[in-house]
Amino acid sequence: MSRLTDYAVVVLVRLAQAGCVETAPSIAAGTGIPEPTVAKVLKGLAQSGLVSSQRGAHGGYRLGRPLAAIPIADVIVAIDGPIALTACVEGTGGSCDSASLCPMAGRWGVVNDAISDALNAISLDDMQAAALPRALRVEGSDVAARAPSTVE
Repeated sequence: MSRLTDYAVVVLVRLAQAGCVETAPSIAAGTGIPEPTVAKVLKGLAQSGLVSSQRGAHGGYRLGRPLAAIPIADVIVAIDGPIALTACVEGTGGSCDSASLCPMAGRWGVVNDAISDALNAISLDDMQAAALPRALRVEGSDVAARAPSTVE
């Protein structure tokens, strides 16, 4: 997964939290991602239908569908293209100079399908929900570390 895909996830979660139309500069300010990068990510997300754009004085971007209906696989495909572990996975259009000699040629499809299935089973809503308890645990452990010890 590329850094741009990671940024795309952050942008999509930001749009979900806003719940309204947001501009690229507003998203950049709220996420800390540089505005040109946000614009590039939004372009890919809009082309794939994950976000919709609205022109005009009150224009900007909004989610194309709820986070629960956006599997992480869709975000990866929108930004990075088809999910493929190797160039020889069918349907990627990639080629390999060693395909005629490779004993594994044509056998990566099963692994690639398993990974694709797993990525399709995890929504952005799942990721957001999983991140919340982790954030609370980290915060809680900081508080516990600062609390005075009762052991003498």
